[in-house]
Amino acid sequence: MCLRRWGLSWCRGFRSDSAGRPGQHAIDSVSVLSEDSRRRMFTYIRRAGRAVTRDEAAASVGISRKLAAFHLDKLVDAGLLRAHYETPGGIRKVGRRPKVYGPTAAQITVSIPDRRHELLAHLLLDAVLTEEADENAAQAAVRTAEQRGRRLGEAAREETRPGRLGPERGLTACEGLLEEYGYEPVREAPTRLRLRNCPFHPLAAKAPELVCGMNQAFLSGYLVGLEVRGVQAVPAPEPGECCVQLCPNDPDRDDQMPQDH
Repeated sequence: MCLRRWGLSWCRGFRSDSAGRPGQHAIDSVSVLSEDSRRRMFTYIRRAGRAVTRDEAAASVGISRKLAAFHLDKLVDAGLLRAHYETPGGIRKVGRRPKVYGPTAAQITVSIPDRRHELLAHLLLDAVLTEEADENAAQAAVRTAEQRGRRLGEAAREETRPGRLGPERGLTACEGLLEEYGYEPVREAPTRLRLRNCPFHPLAAKAPELVCGMNQAFLSGYLVGLEVRGVQAVPAPEPGECCVQLCPNDPDRDDQMPQDH
């Protein structure tokens, strides 16, 4: 079920700029709105179309200015509002300018289980904009997915400088991205990762050949960019899980491969 309230995107399932992870920060931000007065002030400020003072926010929900200040600062800490000092109406008065509040431009999305439809949309848009004469739309989509994954892998390698990455250390290095993008990786063996969640569901179920192909290309590109040796992203569809898993290039050697040093 998907709900759209308070200017946020909140998706809830049965099991969250930009394609960053929802994570704990997003969940904490949404939980701040569970308090009734805080939520009503947030709604009032979003709809005001201008910066709002503490007095105005307090009056909008019928509470004291001091209590309103407490709730407003909680909303700022959660990243839902921004605060600064200005004179309302631009009229200069003697004394300190009041603190005013306005909505941020941030979009906070919480999804359980994690979904990354915005990543899929970005990849498909890139495919449309860069489709070459000798490829069809599906081929362009797979190409852009591989390129995006490879760039992410290269950036991760540049940032972490992990050195040589064999299968075991390579999969450990991959787990951070897989967690971030909602794959819910589970280490079934030292050199095998099962991905318990499909971040592109239910779209993957509607067009499995396209979406699963893009998913495999995205993860393969990440392995290439991170320079993980001896591991591949292979199709391994399971009901309710990701259609891809990461395993050794030679599956027969899965549990026999020596540990990385």
